[in-house]
Parts: sequence; C-alpha cells; structure tokens
Amino acid sequence: MVNINRPVPVDPTPVGLEIDAVSVDYGGPEVLSDVSLSVTPGEIIALLGPSGCGKTTLLRAVAGLERPTTGSISLGDRLVSGPGGFVPPERRRIGMVFQDWSLFPHLDVSRNVGYGLPRGDLSTERVSETLSLVGLDGVADRMPGTLSGGQQQRVALARALAPRPAVLLLDEPFSNLDSSLRSQVRTEIHHLLVELGVTTVFVTHDQDEAFVLGDRVAVLHDGRLAQVGSPDDLYRRPADKWLATFVGEANLFPVQIPDGNGSTCPTPIGPVPLVSEVSGPTEIMLRPEDLAVSAGGDGVIELVEYYGHDTMVLIRLGDGTTVRARTDADVSFQRGDSVTVTYDGPGVFAF
Repeated sequence: MVNINRPVPVDPTPVGLEIDAVSVDYGGPEVLSDVSLSVTPGEIIALLGPSGCGKTTLLRAVAGLERPTTGSISLGDRLVSGPGGFVPPERRRIGMVFQDWSLFPHLDVSRNVGYGLPRGDLSTERVSETLSLVGLDGVADRMPGTLSGGQQQRVALARALAPRPAVLLLDEPFSNLDSSLRSQVRTEIHHLLVELGVTTVFVTHDQDEAFVLGDRVAVLHDGRLAQVGSPDDLYRRPADKWLATFVGEANLFPVQIPDGNGSTCPTPIGPVPLVSEVSGPTEIMLRPEDLAVSAGGDGVIELVEYYGHDTMVLIRLGDGTTVRARTDADVSFQRGDSVTVTYDGPGVFAF
C-alpha cells in the first residue's frame, strides 16, 4: 500500500503541457489529426477513447518517442517538438509508465528504479526514498518476477518518479491488474499523484477510470479530439450522440418538437424538459438514472441486472421502444413485471 503518512519530497515546480495542432502518421493515413490540448501545471488529464483512436500515439509524441508530422508540443515555456527543433526523450524531464510496465527482469527492484538516475550515493538515497513513497519498503533486493502485479505496477511508477519529472505519463497503467486489485491500486496512486502535484496525463479506454482519476477528460475518436471537459461536462453535456453513448449508458429518442412548445419534448415516457428551446425533428438523450420506474402500466421488464449498489432494468414500452433504467438495489423488480416509466431528471439537451 502507498505510504500516505510519509513526508513527500520536494519536487520541481510542475509545468504545464501545451499540445498545438499535432498530427502524426506512420507513412499512411493520419493516426492523430490536428489535436490541441492544454494541461495546466499539476492537473491530472485522462485521455479516453476506444482502441486504435490514437491515445498512446499522443502520449508517445509528448514523451518524444514519436515525432509529430505537424504541430508543436511545449513543456512550460520550453518547446520540445515543433518547427523550431526536437528535444530527445531523455532531456524532456518526463516520466512514463508503460502499459506492460517494461521492468527489466534481470535487474532487482533497486536497480530498476534507479536505472535513469545519475550514478553515486544520491541515486541510492533517491531510490530508497521513492520506494518508500510508493509503499515498497523492504523489496529493493527482490527481482520483479517475485512480486505481485500490484507491486510490479508500483515499481514501474517509482522508476518514473525517481528522476523527479515535470510531467508524468501513464499508458493504461491498471489494465494488467485484476478488477479487485485495480480499484485498490488506482485509489492509492490517485492519492499519491494529487499529493505530489505532478502534472499527469494518463491513457485509458475505461470510462469509469477516466472519470475517477481525471480532473478533466479528453476524449479521442478516430484520431481527433471529440471533447474536453470535466467528467460532469462530458456525462451531462456530451458534444454528440457517439460521445453520449461512449461515456455512459444512454437512451436516445428521435422526437418531433411542435413549434411554439420548445421547452418540453414529447417522448414515449411522457414530456421531458429541455435546457433550451428547440423545434422540429431532433434527438434527445436520457440517462438511465433519470428514469423513474413504478409498478403497473404497459411497460414490461425484460432483463434485470443486479450490481449490488444499484440495479439496471431493460424495459419494453407499450409502443415497442426499449429503455434502460437504473433503480435502487433494494427495488425488487422481476422479469415480466408490468411497470410505468417516467422522467425524473434535469433538463436535457437536444442533439
């Protein structure tokens, strides 16, 4: 477990990260296209998106492992990639944790963590200090293969933190851990990153992970930046239908709003309030937790998915439309029950 009671070493002042109109290709179609993103000093940004959307390519471009085709990247006021030149990875003051952790199997923990440090007594002291920081006192002489997955992940993090980087990059850092361990290690490392105040960018395809760890979330889709904002912004105010369904469960309804009645919207579950007046054909999104389900009616429950903290039910309405609704865990609906569904949430956006 990460040692949260130890004194945190004084790190260099965190710097901001500026990605300006970056594109990357590998001699074919662009993997990244005109991506711009500003990260403030000390901020934790999650890069979220489906597999193959360019998340890791962007991270590698920031690290200096890939050279952008166009655009520029700056750390603070220092240009590290762009028309004015290219700074190699080892001179960028960037720490990176790879998806597979990339530990050297023939080196013990101490030598893994100290690999990128200058030789001498300072390195030994820095290694011990950093291992204590991530809660790995007493394992310095052990080989990586004798450690658990969670311990190996923290060794990789310690190796990235030991040189006191200005920016920390993490590529799917928890994907190789089982679900129970992933939650524990994620919380520990989140606490550590906040305490250290290091500017952090991490890649994930897990929406829950991005929302839990990210101060803001940047969503990539087909090599382009789809939206950047707080988790609440993305969940409640997605930029388009694809994003609405990617960052959570969503019921999408095609609707026709009569002229002169643009503040509410008729739907198969009754009128729904809108946040702005619109008219004509459109489509709206209703989150499952904003639907109220009561016994009796022309809807029929087709599936019940119990998660412990809540329950998701799939309901076929009288007109044949299906909706997903989230209910309290102690609500005892069963397959085949007749129910009524109404809207019980805030005003919604029309796409």
